[in-house]
Amino acid sequence: MRSEISKYIEDKNNNNEKILSVFLTAGFPRKNSFTELALNVLDAGADILEIGFPFSDPIADGPIIQLSSQKALSSGIDLSATLNYAKEIREHTNKPIILMGYANPLLSYGIERFADEAGTIGLNGLIVPDVPLDEYDNFFTSKFKGTDIILLITPTTPTERIKLIDEKSSGFVYCVSITGITGARKTASTDDLLFIKNAYKQCTNNKVLVGFGISSVEDVKYYKPHCDGVIVGSAVIKSLMNDNSKYQKTLDLVRNLKSGLVN
Repeated sequence: MRSEISKYIEDKNNNNEKILSVFLTAGFPRKNSFTELALNVLDAGADILEIGFPFSDPIADGPIIQLSSQKALSSGIDLSATLNYAKEIREHTNKPIILMGYANPLLSYGIERFADEAGTIGLNGLIVPDVPLDEYDNFFTSKFKGTDIILLITPTTPTERIKLIDEKSSGFVYCVSITGITGARKTASTDDLLFIKNAYKQCTNNKVLVGFGISSVEDVKYYKPHCDGVIVGSAVIKSLMNDNSKYQKTLDLVRNLKSGLVN
């Protein structure tokens, strides 16, 4: 049975649109106006909202997202506050909301407690990049009903493992476009692009969204033929760091990125 996220992506694709998923760090840059910012980002063209709950050691994130996470932590933002943001945002939008973060905060909070609250809020998905496939069944409980567990593949993932991840993942498969951390300022190499094309072919159960290193409408157009949508994080966070209190430059960036995904 297809999930709400997968049906949503399919409907967009059938309408000649590729998905734009935008990552925001919970409570950044200002904790009191984060909900308003998130809703404005959705209104500007983001199809999916990905909210990162801050952690002191985000191993997959580059310096920009690390800095935003540190600032959020210093403002008192934790997983509980992130869930409260998700609840507030859900009250004003039907677009998919995904939380992304690391295993330690979830374990500290309680996996089953989190799963229950996610279901109550209407959270659509969860991404935990430091839980390997081999520990999937031990980490994620059966209580995650209605909340997709979205898994990642990278250019170092062998084809057979891509197929296994496609079988386990729900909502979509997160395809990391380049080897390294988020925010890397480079486009996929020829080999990386071949990997993305292969992943798109191998993932028969899920839609494929490509992320990492995507910062411009040119990048979006580059990846567009080889995926069902893109995920943009560091470029948006960096824009927020240099924007005014109305975030007009950032919202214009979101509009521009989305324009490259509509036929």
